[in-house]
Amino acid sequence: MESKKIYGLVLSGGKSTRMGTDKSLIAYHGVPQREYMYQLLENVCEEVFLSVREDQLEEVPDYMNTITDLDEYRGPYNGILSAHKKYPEVSWLVFACDMPLIDLKSLEQLVASRNMEKIASAFATRESKLPEPLAAIWEPQALKKSIQFLDNGTTTCPRKFLINADTALVFPDQEEVLMNANSKIEYAEALTKLTGT
Repeated sequence: MESKKIYGLVLSGGKSTRMGTDKSLIAYHGVPQREYMYQLLENVCEEVFLSVREDQLEEVPDYMNTITDLDEYRGPYNGILSAHKKYPEVSWLVFACDMPLIDLKSLEQLVASRNMEKIASAFATRESKLPEPLAAIWEPQALKKSIQFLDNGTTTCPRKFLINADTALVFPDQEEVLMNANSKIEYAEALTKLTGT
């Protein structure tokens, strides 16, 4: 079955307004974060793609597959549904580029915990029990229903969609891997956690 396939998607098309510089180019691990995430996802996905705005295309390394945002939807759904439109029958392992602590062990845990009977399998913290849509495996049906959700609803929040859908929650062994670095303060905090200083 085609839906058993998992393609990886690194979301890097945001404007990074809070950080003040492109978050996808910050080199926490010696290479730009989008390349680090792309290479991580290659270990667990059949194909990997970088989700980008059209004006980012010329600066993307040649070895990386890209999917250009179609600008049909707002927020993260823009990148996720642009990917779904290109390959509608596959499942997408979606990760934001601003999660510097994510590692291969965590990705392997999420893939191993995938529940294909659910609409999605998403990381969550034990405290919040809220699905993290940008650290999740979206099954094809979830993305078809997301389009209806966006067309009929008043919100463009993928988390709200997953909260109200039949989503499998996966609690990472190390919950700090879900940390987002969206500001200079969070950038410094991430560096501290990575270097132990």
